[in-house]
Amino acid sequence: MKSYRKELWFNTSKRREYINITGEVQNAIDKSGIKEGLCLVNSMHITSSVFVNDDEAGLHSDFEVWLEKLAPEKPYDQYRHNGYEDNADGHLKRQIMGREVVCAITGGRLDFGPWEQIFYGEFDGKRKKRILIKIIGE
Repeated sequence: MKSYRKELWFNTSKRREYINITGEVQNAIDKSGIKEGLCLVNSMHITSSVFVNDDEAGLHSDFEVWLEKLAPEKPYDQYRHNGYEDNADGHLKRQIMGREVVCAITGGRLDFGPWEQIFYGEFDGKRKKRILIKIIGE
């Protein structure tokens, strides 16, 4: 069995963003040479997420509205965590959207349904953060 590791770095211009990283994950699979296996993609920060969904702007807007209802950014003083930083809502949003995805690799390609894409979700941006891609297989 072989393994391959790659990091992707992000520094978003907004506090919250959704970035389609499917192509970058597939590029890592291509470089790995692994044809059959599994690909783990996970956020290395506690206020960001990796998830699979449809790449549709209306849906991304719906995520934003829904998450803001569940864990509103303001007022900052509603959260006990907020003190040095004002990012308690980002921690909660990450819990909802998830830390990682594990995807099957078949024939050297992500084995996805027709609309599935991998996203990096940022909930406390404007600083450098990273995700890990770990690929194992043959």
